[in-house]
Amino acid sequence: MQILSAAEMQSCDRATAERFGVPTLRLMRAASAAVADFARTQFPQARRVTVLCGRGNNGGDGLMAARMLATAGLEVTTILLGSPEDLKGDAAEAWRELSSPAHGQIHIVLEAAELQRYSDALTADLIVDAVVGTGFNPPLKGLALEALEWMRASKAPVLAVDLPSGWPADETAATVNAPVYPADAVITFTAPKPAHVFGHLTRRWHQPIVVAPIGSPEEAIVSEQGLHWAGDAMTLVRAPRAAEANKGRFGHVLVVGGTLGAAGGKAGAPAMAALAALRAGAGLVTAALPAAALPILSSIAPELMTWPLAANAVGEIAAKGLTSKLITNLLAGKTVLALGPGLGHSAETSRVAQRLLGATKMPAVLDADAINILAAKPVLLARFAKERTLVLTPHPGEMARLAGMTVAEVQAARLAVAREFAQRHQVTLVLKGARTLVAHPDGRVAVNTTGNPGMAKGGSGDVLTGLIAGLLAQYPAEPERAVEAAVYLHGLAADLAVREADEHTVLATDSLQFLAQAFRFESRGRSAYVWLQGIPAMSTSAKVLPEASK
Repeated sequence: MQILSAAEMQSCDRATAERFGVPTLRLMRAASAAVADFARTQFPQARRVTVLCGRGNNGGDGLMAARMLATAGLEVTTILLGSPEDLKGDAAEAWRELSSPAHGQIHIVLEAAELQRYSDALTADLIVDAVVGTGFNPPLKGLALEALEWMRASKAPVLAVDLPSGWPADETAATVNAPVYPADAVITFTAPKPAHVFGHLTRRWHQPIVVAPIGSPEEAIVSEQGLHWAGDAMTLVRAPRAAEANKGRFGHVLVVGGTLGAAGGKAGAPAMAALAALRAGAGLVTAALPAAALPILSSIAPELMTWPLAANAVGEIAAKGLTSKLITNLLAGKTVLALGPGLGHSAETSRVAQRLLGATKMPAVLDADAINILAAKPVLLARFAKERTLVLTPHPGEMARLAGMTVAEVQAARLAVAREFAQRHQVTLVLKGARTLVAHPDGRVAVNTTGNPGMAKGGSGDVLTGLIAGLLAQYPAEPERAVEAAVYLHGLAADLAVREADEHTVLATDSLQFLAQAFRFESRGRSAYVWLQGIPAMSTSAKVLPEASK
């Protein structure tokens, strides 16, 4: 699913009408039906609904949705911010269809002071924000701003139509400084805009942001942003395995890392990565660690194979023990290398990493200390990225070291930094954090929208490394989608884990217990909505409204 700018979304709507003959009024009906249906589905206890409408097409969506909700038996109050005479086109038609006592209370507000007459509307069970949408140029002013101040007195949840009013559609920052309406759910149409995938649009991270199809053909949805949603890659892993499948068809991951001794006790890092690779579906996984650390690994899962490596005096993998013959034997039969978890980044482990990467062209996933080693010697990156799939998974601190920037500079321009680095070095870069980015060598970037604050714990990166390696092993012909699917699954499994625990208590390995559910999760929920954020309820009693077909 492509991510469209505001201008591209307008072009899409225009092409849908002019090239493909879909009337814009039909698009508005479909959008409004989606809003009404989603309101009833997501807020099933809401009986009293207040709909705030502006004078543009976003307001038109709200006016039609208000009529549909009233027809469905809800107690609806509609407040139009401005004169009906200023409504144009489809929005004017929406007003004509709504204007009936059978469709609840309808109020026209021309001046801010008039809002106080309708304070009872703030005690509703749900407020629908249809004031301004994608075509809006901030900041909010006039009645739209006054209505925001007025509704702050309400404790009702807010469903935003298209975007929380005031939020710029093309904004890629997580937050904005301008006034914006609060939101507890967001429904947009056809395709997400940058704000939907980058912005913290809702009050809580787990509240839903969904995309509803409304009738635009795929040929009309065109973007030059080079941005797409990582969740689409899940089609790669949903295909059933052949009945005659065997472990040899799903790759052999080699995980190298770990220390045990004065250099630190980091045997758990490669153990978590190896277990994650196995859980992701790799046919075989071998973990190569300092020999003294192997009992820790073996206790994790008996299915994991192990390879003892000589250690130096402080417990790191010893470079002198990696003879050419040993490296040849170690790499034999392996299809993906995962290097770095718990490795350490001393001069000796740097030599270990260089020898392993230099001895093979197999796909490699580099994390943690392997990234720090490359950051210290940038010339190595160019050498090891040639003629192979090389995946780097830095957190912002590691990215800052790689790019020679400060963490603040990385975080202020995450998209630009990730894209430029991946293109310049011809690597696949997974820039971790809230809204992890997967930047590819050709300049395309996938934005991931799963994950939660409970993942801010040691071990999360090791699990991700293993998931990426495990999927690369199974889908060597489609490395880009394999990486994107791994990132999406990682966050989704953690989201599922938090539903059963708490953000504070969930551990990195807890997410692996929910990986099976994550694999089976269908992001296209009821009514074909795509859930960018949040997890749909397992069941609902509300029925789909039929208006979209009119």
